[in-house]
Amino acid sequence: MVLQSHSSREPGWSLDLRNPQVIQSLVPIFGWFYEHYFRVQTSGWEQIPTEEPVLIVGSHNGGMAAPDMIMMMYDWFQRFGYDRRIYGLMHPQMWNVLPPPLTKLAAEVGAVQAHPKMAIAALRSGANVLVYPGGPYDVFRPHRLRDRICLEENRAFIKLALREKVAIVPAISWGAHDTLIVLEDYYALVKQLHRWGMPWLFGIDPIVFPIYLGLPWGLAIGPLPNIPFPIQIHTQVCAPIRFERYGRDAANNHAYVEACYQQVRLQMQKDLDHLIKSTTPTHR
Repeated sequence: MVLQSHSSREPGWSLDLRNPQVIQSLVPIFGWFYEHYFRVQTSGWEQIPTEEPVLIVGSHNGGMAAPDMIMMMYDWFQRFGYDRRIYGLMHPQMWNVLPPPLTKLAAEVGAVQAHPKMAIAALRSGANVLVYPGGPYDVFRPHRLRDRICLEENRAFIKLALREKVAIVPAISWGAHDTLIVLEDYYALVKQLHRWGMPWLFGIDPIVFPIYLGLPWGLAIGPLPNIPFPIQIHTQVCAPIRFERYGRDAANNHAYVEACYQQVRLQMQKDLDHLIKSTTPTHR
C-alpha cells in the first residue's frame, strides 16, 4: 500500500517495505542492548488490546539514538512476534538527514513518514501505529525537563484517533534522559542567526539545536547523533484511553479535541510520576 504521489520504492511512503525477515535478524542485536546495556525493566504489555489496532502514543528522550523507543520496539517483537504489524511514524527531517542505507533499514523495520495519510493507511490495513507527538523537541528536551511529558502541543494524534475510532495506548519511559545530558536548546538563537543570513548546514532546518554532554563528542552542539550512556531504562505501557465520542464530527470539534488532548497528557504525566516514584533511587 502506497501513496499514489510517491514511488512505491521510496522509503517512508509505503507500508509494503516492512520486512519481517530483516526485523528478525536485528532482534538478537536489540536483545543484547536490552539485557546487558540498558538492563530494561518494563511492564504493562498485557494492556494492549489484541483484537483491534491501536494508536500507541509515546513520550521519550535520549537524542537521535532514542534508546527507549528502540527498546519498546524490541518488547513488541518479543511479545507479538514479527507478523503482528506495527508502523512507527518517523519525523520528515529524519528521512532527509539520514543516509539512504539507514532510511531503507528504517522502512524495513516498519518506519513510515509522520504524515496523516500514512498513519490512516496503516490503521485501516489493520496494523498498529506508534507515534511520538513531541518529535525532536521530546528526544532533545533539556535534562531539567526529564520528568515532564512532552507532546509539544501536537493534537494531530488526537484527531487521528477520533477519525479512525481507535484507542490510544500511552507508552512512557524513565532513564533514557540520562543516556545523554541535554543542557539547553538554543534553537531560537540559531533561528535568529539564520534570519540574519547564516545558512542552515546542508540546507536543512534542524528544528532543535541542543547543547548536550554525551558520547562520543563529550560536549556536542546541535542535533548530532550520539552513542547512549549505558543507563538502565524503565518503560511502561499504560491502560488504553477511549473517548466518549468518535468520528469526523468529533475530530473537527476543536473544544472536544482539546479536552481529549488534555485527558491524554494529564494521564501520561500521572503515569510517569508514578513510574518515577517506583524506580530505584539512582533514577530519581
